[in-house]
Amino acid sequence: MPLGSTMSQDVLNLLLCGKAISSMATSAGSTLVWQALHTADPSSGTQATSELAVTGYTRVSVTRTTTGFAVDTSISGPASASPVAAITFPQCTSTSTGTVTHWSVGQSSAGTGKLIACGTVSPNISIAQNVTPSLTTASSVTLA
Repeated sequence: MPLGSTMSQDVLNLLLCGKAISSMATSAGSTLVWQALHTADPSSGTQATSELAVTGYTRVSVTRTTTGFAVDTSISGPASASPVAAITFPQCTSTSTGTVTHWSVGQSSAGTGKLIACGTVSPNISIAQNVTPSLTTASSVTLA
């Protein structure tokens, strides 16, 4: 059963921005969430599902506050969130290549952590040696 638009906004605000849901949930927990880049849709898996695998790449943390993410409250339907500032990943240092089509927000800095939200990257990012991938404030995620 899908969440109503107000509740999905509340849940994203709780998980990504650390805002409590009144009379329901507190914002206790980690102060960071971890961004990952993917070569296919990871929504049915974990943070490691289809994760970019090139030398130099690592997940990047973003502070779990309203200075890290903005939840779009102007829409009805599934809520979405965007980074408040660009999220820049480490530069690819090898001749490995890949195409980033999706990104995710999760709980772990490495491994098979739980997905919180994910979304498409448009335009896709072609990864090659010396490319520094970055997500813009126009990027958005929805609950996974």
